[in-house]
Amino acid sequence: MRPLKIFLCHATEDKPQVIELHNLLIKQGADPWLDSEKILPGQEWNFEINKALDESDVILLCLSKRSVSKEGYVQKEIRIALDRALEMPEGRIFLIPVKLEECALPQRISSYQWVDLFNANGMGKLIQSLNLRASQVDAHPLSKDGAAPIVKKSTPKQKPRQEGGINIQGNVSGSNIVIGNNNKINNG
Repeated sequence: MRPLKIFLCHATEDKPQVIELHNLLIKQGADPWLDSEKILPGQEWNFEINKALDESDVILLCLSKRSVSKEGYVQKEIRIALDRALEMPEGRIFLIPVKLEECALPQRISSYQWVDLFNANGMGKLIQSLNLRASQVDAHPLSKDGAAPIVKKSTPKQKPRQEGGINIQGNVSGSNIVIGNNNKINNG
């Protein structure tokens, strides 16, 4: 068996997130194709991209607000991917829309189920789909420990602790501890 060949279709503006996805797919045992990693200086990029699309087992359409509204080569890649998908028997996984962030799905790919990589279970679902595709093309399955999201959600920052507090040592059970400005304690 061989590794699953995955083409990563994306907009240039999404390159950092797609590189992260590329690296994670390699760790999972896949053979992802990313232009910045596979095209060598002096090679004709249009020829290499078409060759990679032809040789791929599955195409991930990496979507963001930027890529769905951008004019240019990413739109051409999406059309080529859709043409290749028409050559597949019904029920085969070949084209997977992958949302890098919340965004509208382009109408021409709206009939395909997408995955939200910004959700905690997104990568796990993607691995399931890729493993189903691997079984269809006699490729190695990907490992199943990739359940972490690719796009990290920002977490609210914690308020810093008040400086100049009292250092309490020992057992404080049954005690009242008050933190804040202008607090008054009456033991009256």
